[in-house]
Amino acid sequence: MTTDHIIKVLLIENDNAKAQAVMVALGKQKYDITHVSDGGLALLKVVDMNQPDLIIMDVESPDRDIVESLNQMSLINPKPVVMFSEQGDAAMIQSLVKSGVSAYIVGDVDPARVKSIVDIAIARFTEYQQLKNELLEAKKQLSSQKTIEQAKIWLMETKHLSEKNAYHRMRKLAMDNGQTIEDVAKSMLSVAAMLN
Repeated sequence: MTTDHIIKVLLIENDNAKAQAVMVALGKQKYDITHVSDGGLALLKVVDMNQPDLIIMDVESPDRDIVESLNQMSLINPKPVVMFSEQGDAAMIQSLVKSGVSAYIVGDVDPARVKSIVDIAIARFTEYQQLKNELLEAKKQLSSQKTIEQAKIWLMETKHLSEKNAYHRMRKLAMDNGQTIEDVAKSMLSVAAMLN
C-alpha cells in the first residue's frame, strides 16, 4: 500500500463525536472515510461492502467474533487495522496482533495522535506483507530446487548419468517442450512414482 493515493478508510466507531474528531484529524485530502457505528454488524460483511484500504476500530472490549473475523480477513484479503480499546489484556493484544491488527492502542482515541498512528500502522503492515511475500517466494524456490534435485538423482540412478548430464537432459527437455525445469522434474517424479 502506498501513501501517495487516496486511502479508503473504514471507521468503526459508536460515538459520533469521537468519529468526527478522527475524521477531522485525518483530513479529507489523503483519506476517504466511511463511518459506521458498530451496531452489531458483522465485521466481514461491512468490510466486504466498503472495500477499505485501512480499518480503524474503536471497541470497548474486543470479543472472539472480532478476532475470528480479523483472522479470516488476514488470510483472504489482508489490510492494516488500527484498533483503539479500553482493554489492555496482554493475551488479547497478542491474539489481535496475530490476527492482523497493525496497531493496538489502549485508552481513548486522541485525535492529535491518530494520523501518526495510522501512518505507522500502514508502514508496519506494508513491511510485514513484503516480508511475508519474500518468505513465500523463498519457500517456493526451495521447493522447486528440491523437486529438481530429486528428479536429477532419479535420472542419475536410472540412466547412469553424471549430475551435470542429468541436469542438461532435464534442461533440454524443458526447452524442447516449452516448460520450466521444475515442470519437467515433476513429470519425471510422477513417472518414477508409477514405475515404483
